[in-house]
Amino acid sequence: MKKSLASDNCSGVHPKILEYIVEINNGHCPAYGEDSYTSQAVEEVKNYFGDVKAYFVYNGTGANVLALDAMKGKASSVICADTAHIFSDETGAPSKITGMQLFPVQNINGKLDLEAVKKYVSYKNSFHKPNPSIISISQTTETGTVYSLEEIKEIGKFAKENGMLFHMDGARISNAAVSLGCSFKEMTSDLGVDVLCLGGTKNGLMMGEVIVFFNEELAENFLKLRKQDLQLNSKMRFLSAQFIPYLRNNIWYESAKNANDMAKYLSEELKKNGIIIVNKVEANTIFAILPKQIIKPLQEFCHFHVWDEDKNEVRFVTSFDIEKNDIDLFISKLKSLTEGI
Repeated sequence: MKKSLASDNCSGVHPKILEYIVEINNGHCPAYGEDSYTSQAVEEVKNYFGDVKAYFVYNGTGANVLALDAMKGKASSVICADTAHIFSDETGAPSKITGMQLFPVQNINGKLDLEAVKKYVSYKNSFHKPNPSIISISQTTETGTVYSLEEIKEIGKFAKENGMLFHMDGARISNAAVSLGCSFKEMTSDLGVDVLCLGGTKNGLMMGEVIVFFNEELAENFLKLRKQDLQLNSKMRFLSAQFIPYLRNNIWYESAKNANDMAKYLSEELKKNGIIIVNKVEANTIFAILPKQIIKPLQEFCHFHVWDEDKNEVRFVTSFDIEKNDIDLFISKLKSLTEGI
């Protein structure tokens, strides 16, 4: 099987994005983001969010680290779910680069448990403790769930009442927006988010994320910080220009909707064949329990990750370019491997 269910990072580049990159690859442009394409891309971001500050960076980890670095104060620390990408999948980069301690709290279906957060509020009153000044969530979560608008609103309110800033890791925010049937703005600035990392790489771009500052004071001297934190692309147009068709032509929506739809289709087909689905499939991620003896041969046919070896739990992630016939091919192989079990 030519396509993968391991991650939406494994997919190629959306053809229309690739065409646009080729189109702008003519002549010379000013470097470091001073080109007209970057300016146009910023305007496209503003069309979605209003009058905000927006900066383009290479990747998700860089976006998260930079956003948190811009948000930190004296003796700051970050509270996040113990499943959050910034805690569990970024090799300690947020702490190493920002110098901030991360406090992971228990999750409920991958989501931050506000009751667990409350015990850290008292740290603000002690000079022996780091100041919990930032709350960070992932939308979608690392377990494939999606925060509802009400849940985000509640976190935003809690952050404000306790003098904290609110960061959202939106690597898969497009999938969340499609799932909830809402706009990016309705999910972020309208609900108290101060800084958003708007993802593109997992949804059809070659590379690239946008750090969107709703709290513009936090963007002060950000150009220097981006350079210092190694996220300034000299040939910026090839990164930023991708967001012009991506946002203007709703490629983000079409890509995320297909990924979500294919995840639901795959989930239903797996259940028809007796496979236990662990999570509620709300976006483009599925967790399932497979018979142990079929995992390796099935992985050889189609790449995917084992999530929990003790439970034979695996993760499937659908991408913008997964089609129904890809799913059918995968299910056909699964059926052949489960015959006689």
